[in-house]
Amino acid sequence: MPNSRGSRTFVEGVISSVAFASGDRFVIGCWLQSPIGPFNDIMWIDGSGLRTLIACSQDAADLISNIYHFDHVRVTPLNVRSEGSITIVKSSDLEIRIHGGRMRSFLPPRPLAVTRYVEAPLARWLMGVETYGSTATGVTEWYQARGWRRVSSATARWGSRDLGELVEDPRPIAVGFSNPPKLASIVPIKVTIEYPVEPLTV
Repeated sequence: MPNSRGSRTFVEGVISSVAFASGDRFVIGCWLQSPIGPFNDIMWIDGSGLRTLIACSQDAADLISNIYHFDHVRVTPLNVRSEGSITIVKSSDLEIRIHGGRMRSFLPPRPLAVTRYVEAPLARWLMGVETYGSTATGVTEWYQARGWRRVSSATARWGSRDLGELVEDPRPIAVGFSNPPKLASIVPIKVTIEYPVEPLTV
């Protein structure tokens, strides 16, 4: 992957976030556009607080782990399909199926300054999320949601283990400056990424 330090790029697709009675919480990315092409990933915090990145390729793992911090990174074949109100995840040992309701609060494309100065305080107050900030690696991001679906039902299995019913989980994912909504959600989104001129030592 070419060095993009000091440059601005973006990823665009759908983020689905769910939590289960087992204590497992997932943030699932189905990215249709990115500097490395389409890819899928899962940010997973388990009941003990262990933070794992599951990525479909080494390029995807490198892209994400250069922005966020994880306790463990796993590269494995991963299929994520997110179309409208349904998100489906399949890997060798993980299966998740998510159903959402109708799309709410459709938002058109807008300048990054609007996201930083107008959306950020509103999103923090209404949804408990951050739409603008910098990670520990010095990467600045703007999260621009296109809309929001509340998840109505979800199931998940890890191997032979059923992860239980859908629950609300207020714990932070704690891999970057922002966290998903406390309510399970499906969100079409564009994330603009600006790398620092010089990488920070952390």
